[in-house]
Amino acid sequence: MSDKAPWITYRPELKVLDCTIRDGGLVNAHQFSDELVSAVYGACVEAGIDYMEIGYKNSKRIFPKDKFGPWRHCDEEDIRRVVGDHDSETAGLKLAAMADAGKSDWRTDLVPASESPLDMIRVAFYAHQVSEAVDMIAHASELGYETSANLMAVSNINDGEIDTVLEAIAPTPAGTMVIVDSFGHLYREQIDLLYNKYAKALEGTGKEIGIHAHNNQQLAFANTIEAIIYGCNRVDATIFGFGRGAGNCHTELLLGFLRNPKFDVRPIIKVIQELILPLRREIEWGPLVPYNITGQMNQHPRAAIEWREGDTPDDFVSFYDKVVADI
Repeated sequence: MSDKAPWITYRPELKVLDCTIRDGGLVNAHQFSDELVSAVYGACVEAGIDYMEIGYKNSKRIFPKDKFGPWRHCDEEDIRRVVGDHDSETAGLKLAAMADAGKSDWRTDLVPASESPLDMIRVAFYAHQVSEAVDMIAHASELGYETSANLMAVSNINDGEIDTVLEAIAPTPAGTMVIVDSFGHLYREQIDLLYNKYAKALEGTGKEIGIHAHNNQQLAFANTIEAIIYGCNRVDATIFGFGRGAGNCHTELLLGFLRNPKFDVRPIIKVIQELILPLRREIEWGPLVPYNITGQMNQHPRAAIEWREGDTPDDFVSFYDKVVADI
């Protein structure tokens, strides 16, 4: 802690997870070059980031390989082709993949952790899928993985549903329960309420609470800071905010805020300059009026994404009228 600025400090137990490839892949069906994935991996290692989520562990039946890139499935041979003989202790970085309830062949596709470069499986689910999520967490844990529980679209369900999910997740071996603002709808007041609700329900379980924020209202970074202030020790971000629709909390901003001397933002800035900016000229993400609208209306961003891909992408008034009429 600095004597000159004693309020500037850091929590060494706070871990950063970069999900650029996993969340960003929703923009381009995970059709990334090996060069880009390797560069993001290398930057995460050099930057001192704790976890890199390299993609999804989802079903090839639902997401066929002729339409989706390898990072939708994260086969072990594909991961090794990019990261080589990854060793988390040597690299100082753990690799994660996300498995969606209802979209993953987790009973057959997950191999023992000892046979995979992956260290963590993050189980993503909606409230009505919590029973499957509990089974997925147990299965992945038995295979030797760290696990987390990511309840999606938390802004779109009621307190009773959230309580039911937390009660079901509490006894599982998941190490983290993540607050996921899928629609980018939450304000700091809701972040505070949710953190306190999660913390009370999970008290005594040893679980950390995480935050995964979307930027529909340009609050992803601010809400992540708010969650950190309250006590979230697992925080998600993507390089240059790369993610579906409005994108996510920016990794480069988060590392600067955290003040931990083990983090080095320069490798992240280098990747932005050399690979992410050229990609941004080809595909679109980031806060735009249609995403602002869906965020304010607590709607999934898919309608805004479809509008941006249509014949009149900049007719924001018509999009607004359509969203209001559909509510």
